[in-house]
Amino acid sequence: MKINLKPDHKYIEVAERIEKLIERRALKVGDKLLSVRSLSREQGISLSTSFQAYYHLESKGLIEARPQSGYYVKFSPRDTFEIPASSEPAEEALPVSVDEMISSVYNDLRSPKLLSFSLSAPDVSLLPSAKLNKSVLHSLRHSPDHCLSYEHVQGNELLRKQIAKLSFNWGGSLSEDDVVITAGCMEALSFFLKAITKPGDAVANESPTFYGIFRVMQSLGLKVVEVPTDLVTGVDINYLEQAIERFDIKACLFVCNFNNPIGSCVPDEKKKQLVDLLAKKEIPLIEDDIYGDLYFGKTRPRTCKTYDKKGLVLHCGSFSKSLAPGHRIGWTAPGRFKDTVIQLKRMHNVSTNTLAQVSIAHFLQNGRYDFHLRRLRKDLHTQCLRYFQAITEFFPKGIRITRPQGGFCFMD
Repeated sequence: MKINLKPDHKYIEVAERIEKLIERRALKVGDKLLSVRSLSREQGISLSTSFQAYYHLESKGLIEARPQSGYYVKFSPRDTFEIPASSEPAEEALPVSVDEMISSVYNDLRSPKLLSFSLSAPDVSLLPSAKLNKSVLHSLRHSPDHCLSYEHVQGNELLRKQIAKLSFNWGGSLSEDDVVITAGCMEALSFFLKAITKPGDAVANESPTFYGIFRVMQSLGLKVVEVPTDLVTGVDINYLEQAIERFDIKACLFVCNFNNPIGSCVPDEKKKQLVDLLAKKEIPLIEDDIYGDLYFGKTRPRTCKTYDKKGLVLHCGSFSKSLAPGHRIGWTAPGRFKDTVIQLKRMHNVSTNTLAQVSIAHFLQNGRYDFHLRRLRKDLHTQCLRYFQAITEFFPKGIRITRPQGGFCFMD
């Protein structure tokens, strides 16, 4: 993986500073911005750069050009709706059943007549299909066996090396030997739960959370202890600490970065607090970090695995939300449970799709993933702001929405 240290273009830097002024209400809706010429003079930039900065903000729906008048602030996401109240889950450990709901969602998944809001996945137009296809062709032509043989049960070595390098971005220091490749995150979560629980055990989970997680727990006969979730800072650690004693919790499963459906992100210092709490009680933490790379800000949030010193955090991620949903390639860093996870994988599927692994490894090795993520994050942020703008304009008064700083999801 090539690490691109080149800074953003100058117009992006200028546009982001103006955007922060809008977010902090220093610039309010209706305020007139500097003219293109004045912006150029004040910031010491060219007229072209000034135009590009305004075009960038205009594409996000934050400002508008008025003929013969100039540019004005059009929209501020902080001036829309209040944030919804935090969840209030049942105060008992419950079995789960969500078959009927999930079936209704997946029955029409491929229908061209429907625009689905029930599945968080990038539109194909946002994905680097041409460059990824080149990696597929390269893999077919240069692989000694044309990618027809079984891959190693732990996963393609080159892909595991590239994923280990990616851990540097969230403060990790994984090696390829720490990584196990899976068919997406859902398979990883299933392996994790089988590795550390038995039927009847209580598992702590955010409320609300992704419905597919309940399906896995139901299939394993587990009970769910729903933990209240702040819609900005994530899981309520104080509640969790009390619940551990009340329900004899055997494991926790959390999506700490931009979770589905809220979009909340647990602050890094709170992640450390969570890991320290569970480490003291020797309780494993399953961390689904599938949205971690899709942050809207300048830096990637850390993970719980960043602070794991005892191997109790079973971390997983995937390329399904960022690169190729149909390839179904995910990965795990199971800590002290690695051997058990590999045994479970060997029993269930022997190995993961060879061609998909080799192709993605080649894509990452050539530095294309970092470049793609930069563009994808900007596109997702723009779409998020556009949604806020549409909700402000067309939804009835009194609606409340969350304000995620990354990922695919927000909730009203």
